Amino acid sequence: MHNPSQAKRKPTRLTAALLLMLSALLLQTSNLYSQTGDTDPQEIREAYLQDLLELISPHPNPDHRPRNVVSSFERLSHQDHTWYDWLERTGELPPNFDEMPSIPLLPNPLILDEGGENIPVQTMTQWEEQRDRINEHVKHLLSGTFPSPPGNLQAEVLESHIENGVTVEQVRLRFGPGHRATLHLEVLTPPGEGRFPVFLTQLTHAGWSNQRGWAQIALQRGYIAVLYTGSDDRDDTWEYQEIYPGYDWTALMTRAWGAHRAVDYIYTLDSADHSKIALTGHSRYTKTSLLAAAFDDRITAVISSSGGTGGEFPYRYTDDRHSNESIDLLTSIRPQWLHPRLRFYTGREHKLPIDQNSLIALIAPNSLLLSTSIREGGGGDAWAVEQMYHSLRDVYEFLEVPEKLGIRMRDGDHDIESRDMEAYIDWLDLQFGRSSIPQENKIYYDYSFEKWKDLSGEVIDPHDFPEIPAGQTLLSDEQGNAISTSGEWLQNREVIQSQINWLLGEAPPRISAKPVGSLHNGADYVNSFLNRPRVSNGRMQYIAPYNAVGEYLNGALYYPSDENGEMKTRENGKLPVVIFLHKYSNTGYDGQLSSLFDNFLSKGIAVFAMDLIGFGTRIEEGTYFYDRYPHWSKLGKMVTDTRAAVDALESLEFIDNEQIFLSGFALGGTVSLFTSALDERIAATAVSGAFTPLRNATGDVEGIKAYSHLHGLLPRLGFFLDEPGRISVDFPEILSAIAPRPLMVIAPELDRHADFENVRKSMEQISTVFDLLNVSENLQFSAPFDFTRFTSTQQDEVVNWLNEISAD
Repeated sequence: MHNPSQAKRKPTRLTAALLLMLSALLLQTSNLYSQTGDTDPQEIREAYLQDLLELISPHPNPDHRPRNVVSSFERLSHQDHTWYDWLERTGELPPNFDEMPSIPLLPNPLILDEGGENIPVQTMTQWEEQRDRINEHVKHLLSGTFPSPPGNLQAEVLESHIENGVTVEQVRLRFGPGHRATLHLEVLTPPGEGRFPVFLTQLTHAGWSNQRGWAQIALQRGYIAVLYTGSDDRDDTWEYQEIYPGYDWTALMTRAWGAHRAVDYIYTLDSADHSKIALTGHSRYTKTSLLAAAFDDRITAVISSSGGTGGEFPYRYTDDRHSNESIDLLTSIRPQWLHPRLRFYTGREHKLPIDQNSLIALIAPNSLLLSTSIREGGGGDAWAVEQMYHSLRDVYEFLEVPEKLGIRMRDGDHDIESRDMEAYIDWLDLQFGRSSIPQENKIYYDYSFEKWKDLSGEVIDPHDFPEIPAGQTLLSDEQGNAISTSGEWLQNREVIQSQINWLLGEAPPRISAKPVGSLHNGADYVNSFLNRPRVSNGRMQYIAPYNAVGEYLNGALYYPSDENGEMKTRENGKLPVVIFLHKYSNTGYDGQLSSLFDNFLSKGIAVFAMDLIGFGTRIEEGTYFYDRYPHWSKLGKMVTDTRAAVDALESLEFIDNEQIFLSGFALGGTVSLFTSALDERIAATAVSGAFTPLRNATGDVEGIKAYSHLHGLLPRLGFFLDEPGRISVDFPEILSAIAPRPLMVIAPELDRHADFENVRKSMEQISTVFDLLNVSENLQFSAPFDFTRFTSTQQDEVVNWLNEISAD
């Protein structure tokens, strides 16, 4: 993979005529750097750190804020204010990523030495060995090291009273060196004879995480409720770092260790059933709870409730292709939560030797429930949680306790309600043998390549397809004959389009919809709790295109307006429009796009946005897609819906039908490329982070599996896993089919989902087609020195480029 220190360059924007020059320059630079035999590994790591410091988000320095808002909670640790202080004090450097195996998909907890010898875990001895390995990695990368349990716990009941038969006690624990460490508990014991199961959580009172309210529900259900002071409201655990200075534990781990001390006290209670101790928390307190349960098997059940990044989300699925918190964001705004070493893996998540599923696997065989909202904005991703569930299910099945793993999805935003809490207790009752209320474990992204093969019955032999020689030019037809005229290219493009349609699958028959589209102010009710883009340079109305198979698809049209809210068209009385397609975001087109949309509107360009199938308002629609259309593909459906949006926009009299553009980042960019290759009504296309060639994909990227196994976008590609050279159509052909229309490709050099060298070579190939058609200026290639993200600089580049085209 491409490392930052290999070829640090300014972002480049090049036409086809300059691509060959770029190729030579990059190859020369790469070759010079690849001679690492004479390079000091220390220098490689130091150079990487310098590049990383330029790319990561700045730390909000407490020293630069008003004194009254500075608190210990904002410090990285007792020793260091900021991540930069930690770097200076410790002299730590990033690892040499070139020497580490790449694991693009989730690490498998049942594989020893993954990326090396790949030894399957088949015995309990091997499992214990794997647990030890994961344990050490977690301490190194996530939690930090921490003390052994103290042997001198003292408990003092500070206050006790009876309220409606409930015994309410305020307890103070003292322990550690000189009994300087403390922890305060509120213990609520129901009336009657014990032993009672225990519900343990952090003491919070208000806001999105009123966990004292949770404890009251647990109490009503016959649990001893224990609340401990390891929260933002009151945190006794922060002082542990000072009391135990020989450890590098994080704030989340000190709180988790505090939970362990609460369990110490619970074990002294005759009224408590020590075999039934449940721990939970919401959001950041889920992160704490998972760490606590991973390192203390006395916690026999844990509920992960909307824990987000550092909770039930794998780090590999938290970069900017998704809408949750990335490592970069989380470690910049909450530096104290996770170990500072984790920040080295910003943009290099595939190099992590473990992931959050590895940490959570340490909880097995104890009971675990994963829970989040399917449409939680800003920090939610049901698809990512389900990937976690599938991975952990293998572990629980190996340990022969699959019934102890559950998943529960809800709808709405980040908060939970009493109905959710009651359902959590239902699950605990089932785990503790107190109830038989069934648990559904409903999955919304219920796809696997094997399941699709069973549903479709398709069997494709890749050897029925010719092998495409490495480096074969795009200017040759299927028989190998050279293409030298525009007419010959257009004939070849028809072949490419036919191959694209085969890959997309068999679309159902369609008829033209009447009416095609109309503006209205109503919307799917689900929009009411989704964070949609808000603009200041225009207004938004919904547009309802009737698409190929008869569904009624709601999308939003944002258009420029004057101070009275009236539409502002251009001099010809019409508006150019860009269909912007979203990334892998569970909330579809979301508020993160507000500034981009405003930018378009300021240029007099309207924006149309809609949820792609499986996202936003259409999550449920995607669940049984392959049961309904086993020979189609989700990507094929996305392309069909996008073309239906074009139909709808063309029917609006104020839209300039000659200036309908496509744009998108990540998934949206991929859909844009496929659509534009098939639909000549698209006047120009601009994408970022949209592809990597598949025939020659390296083991550093997901490659074919991203489409056939991970996201289920193009199942037929799965048959070519072992024969990628026989894929009939790849991204170089797909992009070339867009010619001669304008095409902008932004490919960040450090995009871990793409092989940059192969992307560059593909663009070089594509440029020959634009040259043949005498439109070399219509191909723009930008290679910013950055990780996987669609930055404001990139967004400006897209807006300005499309504005130039619309002004021609």
